[in-house]
Amino acid sequence: MIDKLQSLAGRYEKLSELLCDPDVTSDTKKLREYSKEQSDLQEAYDAYIEYKGVVEQYDAARAMQNEKLDEDMRELVKMELEELSERKTELEERINILMMPKDPNDDKNVIVEIRGAAGGDEAALFASDLYRMYTKFADVQGWRTEVMDVSMNDLGGFKEIIFSINGKGAYSKLKYESGAHRVQRIPTTESGGRIHTSTSTVAVMPEMEEFDIEIHDSDIRVDTFCSSGAGGQSVNTTKSAVRVLHVPTGIMATCQDGKSQNSNKEKALQVLRARIFDKFQQEEMNKYAGDRKSKVGTGDRSERIRTYNYPQSRVTDHRIGLTLHRLDAVLNGDMDELISTLTIAAQSELMDRGEQA
Repeated sequence: MIDKLQSLAGRYEKLSELLCDPDVTSDTKKLREYSKEQSDLQEAYDAYIEYKGVVEQYDAARAMQNEKLDEDMRELVKMELEELSERKTELEERINILMMPKDPNDDKNVIVEIRGAAGGDEAALFASDLYRMYTKFADVQGWRTEVMDVSMNDLGGFKEIIFSINGKGAYSKLKYESGAHRVQRIPTTESGGRIHTSTSTVAVMPEMEEFDIEIHDSDIRVDTFCSSGAGGQSVNTTKSAVRVLHVPTGIMATCQDGKSQNSNKEKALQVLRARIFDKFQQEEMNKYAGDRKSKVGTGDRSERIRTYNYPQSRVTDHRIGLTLHRLDAVLNGDMDELISTLTIAAQSELMDRGEQA
């Protein structure tokens, strides 16, 4: 590991030199390429620098143990060694994870689909709560969100909403959110005060560029129709809404939220590319799931991954057994602990797999 880290640090420092070279700063392509490479190495480099410092302090403290010390000083050195040893172990574990191969899609933007499932109007209202949670989280990250298509019920809930989240690392942080989310609460329409259980499904897909997923014009069928509002009634008389069918896979995407037919077609194709990639990815994951169950699930929309219990102000992620008693904060976008714990569980699983291979 040390050899790899020294090589990584050497490359990072070389990139720092290159990014100050006038020949590089005047070449937009090279500047972008080297900047991205250094940005990708940043976290591991910072961890390595801290690790080096901790090791130096640890060695110095151990050397002090061989000196003549009074009892108080010896106790202080012992305590320092214990703290440094613990930090050294933490950094080694973190560096091991950081050195693992990255998911090539981690830096991509995402397309998120949320649908009200079991529970009728209450499920649709919960879908709107989930949408708010993700957009609040995106705001905190400095990401940009855009609604691509939406279908509402009469109470203002979302029967379905599709939106994009654009920002560095969006997929890396949100890719474990796919699945069935369950809510337990007293619906506003419930006069008897009984707690109901409803579900909404979430699908998080990396946004694919045209060169990632090639779609031939001969493979798609494009239909146009009038945009509709809540309840399905037409809200305009021009056929600006677009439905695109990918004939080979039978996958369809619709968009009616844009201002023009061209805008809606472009967004529908974005969703279509993401859904096609998601289909192929699910097929690969299902092959793997036949041999071994993933700690953080398969990403299947029907798999129950999390419960939001309003009476107890509790959020429980069933995949990793994590329970947080701060529901309001989570629904307001404070998802860092959930996401970081899921990420560590997934990365630990990859490490275990690598050791067993």
